[in-house]
Amino acid sequence: MAWLDKLKLKKGLIQSLNEVGFVAPKEIQQKTLARIMGGQDVIGVGPEGCGKTTTYILAALNKFNYTPDGVPRVLILVPDKEKVEEVIAQINQINKNKSLRIVALFATPGIEAQMDAMAEGADIVVATPDRARAIYLKLGLDVNKIELLIIDDAELVVKQGLQLPVVELANSIPKCQHLVFTEVIHDRLNKMTAPFMKQPAIVEVEEVGEPLFDTHPQLLYLVPNFGTKVNLLNLFMQDEDLFTKIVLFVNTRPTAEKLYKSLHDRKTTVGLLNPWFFEMNGFESIYDFKSVDTRVLIVVNDAEQKLDLDDIPFLIHFELPVEKETYIDRMINDSPEVEDEIMAITFATDLELTAVKKIEQATGQKIPLADLPENLIIEKERKSGDAAEKKAAKAKADEDAPGAAFHEKKASNAKTYNYRAGLKAKMNNKKKHS
Repeated sequence: MAWLDKLKLKKGLIQSLNEVGFVAPKEIQQKTLARIMGGQDVIGVGPEGCGKTTTYILAALNKFNYTPDGVPRVLILVPDKEKVEEVIAQINQINKNKSLRIVALFATPGIEAQMDAMAEGADIVVATPDRARAIYLKLGLDVNKIELLIIDDAELVVKQGLQLPVVELANSIPKCQHLVFTEVIHDRLNKMTAPFMKQPAIVEVEEVGEPLFDTHPQLLYLVPNFGTKVNLLNLFMQDEDLFTKIVLFVNTRPTAEKLYKSLHDRKTTVGLLNPWFFEMNGFESIYDFKSVDTRVLIVVNDAEQKLDLDDIPFLIHFELPVEKETYIDRMINDSPEVEDEIMAITFATDLELTAVKKIEQATGQKIPLADLPENLIIEKERKSGDAAEKKAAKAKADEDAPGAAFHEKKASNAKTYNYRAGLKAKMNNKKKHS
């Protein structure tokens, strides 16, 4: 499919696209551009490289004839300086209208140079939300004629805690169209966009492709926060018949220490790989762990040594490693012809869904989403308060820890998670570790 008239792009823009090698629209452009040109609010969801940035740049450039008036008509909000520069470079690649003024706003020592640039005139502003808000409050950013507000990498905007300036800027614009582009969509992102999006069309494209590896069976548990992850882990540990041997992956030593204390205090036998304190039970290798009856081995993801994870019934990623390749290397099943007795479980919050998506794209397969156990205690989100309240809350948590949210249950009453009977029977019949 070539760039057709039904996409409602100006002829000069189509010619420019062909000149730079964009000979045909990608799936996300086919599904969104007609809606965007029709004036509808749109949320575009797709993986990195699917064409999201090109999509909204085309929508922005299509707003202008060859006589722009130097007053912002398009505001593009992105999470950081690097993305600001990337977007402007791509605009310059496609744009042939040299009278169009594009201004970048991002955190840098001093604000005067950016204020001066805005005073000289700007048609498209590409900015981080915090710097755009700061210049708006100094009356340097005129939002009265903005027709198109775009938020790109919205999941990273949320992850960096920039929701407030986004919402304030959006609510300050008298009337405009809104476009949001993201790799994943979740409750926190929806909460940010709800105040200003008007019945948006949600367009999602998937680029998972064909499976590239044979992997161990996997399950994803989506939970709201860290505290609920701890509760879920402790709930699993109540079932000593099923969860006989676990390697638990975390990203940092402080997290490892918290989980070690929580499990140890709840009488779960637990150790650390290469412990950093003498008073902690630990192992110098995975082989030592396999040969004893300790149930849980906590591994910090920055460990350089390659682990032999064969014969470990459960691999639980309490946190996903920074590098997706680290996770994938653990999931690859080198003996697919043999009945697989390893189950890989991942705990993830909304903010970790981007990492999950990248893993799915790299492996060519979706990770099945598991239902949360009915008796799992969901921790409430902690809201910011004054220092005294935070200190009191921390003191109470320390006093009640670990797992204060749980009611003690017998293991026989706690098995409400959703494993197939065959899998559970297989795990129960595994050779006992001694």
